[in-house]
Amino acid sequence: MSGPSESQGLNADSRPNGQQLVSVTPSAPPTSGGYGYGGMYPALHPETTRFVAKLFEFWWILKKRKWVVLSVLLAFLAIGALLTLMTTPLYMATVRLQIDRNVAKVVEGGNVTPLEGSDFEFMKTQYELLMGRTIGERAVSALKLVDDPDFIKARGFSVLGAIRGLFASGDGEGTRGDRENAATSIVMDNRTVRPVAGSRLVDISYADPVPPRAQKIVTALADAFIKSNLDKRFQANSYAKTFLEDQAAQLKLRLEESEKALLEFGQKEQIVSVTEKSNIAESNLASANVTLGTLAAERIKNYEQWKQVEDAKAINLPQFLSNGVIDGLRTKRNSLQTEYQEKLETFKPGYPAMVQIGNKIAEIDRQLASEVNTIKRALKAAYESSLSQETEMKKRIDILKAEVLDLQKRSIEYNILKREVDTNRALYDGLLQRYKEVDIAGGVGANNLFVVEKAALPRSPSSPKITRALMISLALGAVAGLGAAYLLERLDDTVRTSEDLERVTGLTTLGIIPKSERGKAFEAELADPRSHISEACRSLCTALQFATESGLPKTLLISSSAPGEGKSTIAIVIAKHFATMGLKVLLVDGDLRKPSLHVKLGLRNGTGLSNLLTGALSPPEVIQDAGFRNLAFIASGPLPPNAAELLGGARMHSLLSVGVEIFDLIIIDSPPVMGLADAPLLSSVAAATIFVASAGEVRSGLIRNAIKRLQFARACVIGTVITKFDAKRDRYGYEYGYGSGYGYQHGLESTDNSVENRQMRLPERKRATRA
Repeated sequence: MSGPSESQGLNADSRPNGQQLVSVTPSAPPTSGGYGYGGMYPALHPETTRFVAKLFEFWWILKKRKWVVLSVLLAFLAIGALLTLMTTPLYMATVRLQIDRNVAKVVEGGNVTPLEGSDFEFMKTQYELLMGRTIGERAVSALKLVDDPDFIKARGFSVLGAIRGLFASGDGEGTRGDRENAATSIVMDNRTVRPVAGSRLVDISYADPVPPRAQKIVTALADAFIKSNLDKRFQANSYAKTFLEDQAAQLKLRLEESEKALLEFGQKEQIVSVTEKSNIAESNLASANVTLGTLAAERIKNYEQWKQVEDAKAINLPQFLSNGVIDGLRTKRNSLQTEYQEKLETFKPGYPAMVQIGNKIAEIDRQLASEVNTIKRALKAAYESSLSQETEMKKRIDILKAEVLDLQKRSIEYNILKREVDTNRALYDGLLQRYKEVDIAGGVGANNLFVVEKAALPRSPSSPKITRALMISLALGAVAGLGAAYLLERLDDTVRTSEDLERVTGLTTLGIIPKSERGKAFEAELADPRSHISEACRSLCTALQFATESGLPKTLLISSSAPGEGKSTIAIVIAKHFATMGLKVLLVDGDLRKPSLHVKLGLRNGTGLSNLLTGALSPPEVIQDAGFRNLAFIASGPLPPNAAELLGGARMHSLLSVGVEIFDLIIIDSPPVMGLADAPLLSSVAAATIFVASAGEVRSGLIRNAIKRLQFARACVIGTVITKFDAKRDRYGYEYGYGSGYGYQHGLESTDNSVENRQMRLPERKRATRA
């Protein structure tokens, strides 16, 4: 058995009797070993854990409320099937149109319809026109549907229609206008326009109980749209013709005035042919610029050649080597130099023949130097000549630029007037041409709408589709059923599990007492030391040993929010357990209104706590032997009229103070909390209080209010016990038995470690105690 330091954090709280009471807080989950989660499965990410927990919760709700889900599902399925069978079959005919975009404006071609801003806007406009009521009215008028009584009558059963028919006039005919509106509304309600994505095609469909009539009406709708478009064109042509006549007359006057102004300005400035003069001047300027570029390139070339030879001392440059005179002199010098070297082997340099050869070499060197200087002067002269030509050409270009600018300056106003004349003439010619085209196009039925596929006679009904309707009903029923189950679960605030109880109270669950199996009594299963109920009770008693730093609290109150939750049974179980362990236990029936401990123990109730609190008897006179070793019992005694006053008196506190000197543990069975002052009074004098709640029988609001009352009375509620727990209905699937050989198969794993394991599993919650 592990101590508090090993598995729990302890929060001490001082009590009057010197004991240190603690609230149990969750410890860190184990990482390995035993049957803890860390030893069996790898750690999961918190988000994954929450997601799995949420899925498990939904599955549990579905399993718990399966009959609700199934009922709603079947109801929707039946309603969907009934509505489908009651619906009149409709046959759908479809015609496909091609809508071409208008590409010409008023001044281009024969189409006078203005363009929309973009292709999308154009197609959107056409769709809206096609879905307009005007097209339906034209189709109704063309087919004379207003005179067809079978068309206007109701097409299916309608509750509102039936009620409206009861209060309608006897003839039921109405005016012709009313019948036309009704026929148009029917056409509009049963007509469908579906653009074909990514194209200029659009499908017009119409559904009707009579297949030939569906084909006839959808064809009439397409024809009505085409004729409407033609009418719009005729109207536009008529307006355009009138508009163009007026604009042509105005442009004719403007053209005459602009031509007259151009002629007068040309005579004044003596400009006969501005275009030709402008071409000559600009050509001369362009030629001069080209020549200037050639001269500049030549100058740069000559300058580079001159700069290369200007300071050169050797004659190995290309300018020198390409010269024939220099090349001949170099050849002769090389020959003399070779002869001089050959004779130097025989004669001395002062020998007359050697001196003669040396003089020849010196003469050749002088000639080479003279020729080199000549070449340098020639290259310099070439550079200076190209530089002079370039300078002269720049001056010529400046003169040509001035001439061109002067001509352009004088021709600006002339060109403006000439452009105005040209513009007016072009506009006038265009309007005359346009007027002729519109006049011709006005009588031509040109259209941008075409029937691509004619409507075929439908062979089978398009609606209702029984399979589709049933699938929709099934889907809606499933959604509605799941929603109803989830809503009922959220509205159900009954506490069913330890998690629910901890969430409501904020207290640690000390024990989970399962519900006895069907056909077996609780006492019979409790008598079996290997039963799941016995294991749960021993686990509860083990948890009580960690309630304070010194161990088991000296005085323990057992209470609940309502009667019948098993608190008296829990009190007896705890008392017998610790009595079996060798502790001296005193069991007190503190319920002075509806006592039950004496009945469960089979003892008398002639005298008891009420006699003791009134001072009629002393403690030894009311204590009974419970028939169990180390266990004493004080019955409630005669029921007093003022139970709360007796329990709140000094004698009750004195009884506990004296009792802890004799007994190791005093257990008090109190009445329910709600509606009575007894439980808060008893909890204020007891060292610790255990709150018992029955699974699936008590609402969370009642438990919450009961805990508030106990805390207001400064009770030290150390934890809760949930009873009558049905493991088969629990969303977390706790199971009890000996399949694994260790008591509980899942939730509570062993007798001694059940509370610790639950604390490892539960999220951290507020477990504050009050003095």
